[in-house]
Amino acid sequence: MFRGRSTHMLDAKGRLSIPARFRDTLRAEYDNRLIVTNLPSCLAAYPFEVWKGIEEQFSKYQFGPPNILSFKRYLLGAAVECPLDNQGRILIPAPLRKEAGLEKEVMLSGMLSYFEIWRKEYLDEELNKAKENFDQYSKEIISETGAG
Repeated sequence: MFRGRSTHMLDAKGRLSIPARFRDTLRAEYDNRLIVTNLPSCLAAYPFEVWKGIEEQFSKYQFGPPNILSFKRYLLGAAVECPLDNQGRILIPAPLRKEAGLEKEVMLSGMLSYFEIWRKEYLDEELNKAKENFDQYSKEIISETGAG
C-alpha cells in the first residue's frame, strides 16, 4: 500500500526519484513498472498490475456512453509506462509534466493502491481545502459509505 506524503525534486530531464517506501511496495507486491497518467490537477502512478484491472473495466465500453468514452479518452489516452531505473527513478514525459504543471518541486501522496504526483502549490491548496471542509467531508463520507 502507498501511504504518506513526501516532497521531491524533478531533475532537468524530468526524472523523479521514487521514495524507498514506495519502491519497497512495488518490489514486494508488484514489479518495477508504473503507469503514469493525468488527473485533473495532478498525475497518478499505478503499479502495472493495478492498471491492468482499470483497463479491463474500461474495455467493457467500446462504443459508449459518451461520458465514459470521454473519461476513457482523457485517462487512458495519456497513460505511459514509466519503469523504475537502477536508481529508483522514473522519467515523466514532458506532456504529462506540462499537463500537471510540474516544474521542479513536486509532492507524492500515497493513495493506497496508487500514488499521486502533484505540483507542491497545487497539493497545498487541495489539502487546505480538505482541512477547511473536513467536518462536511467526513459527514458525507459516513453518509455515503457507512464508514465511521
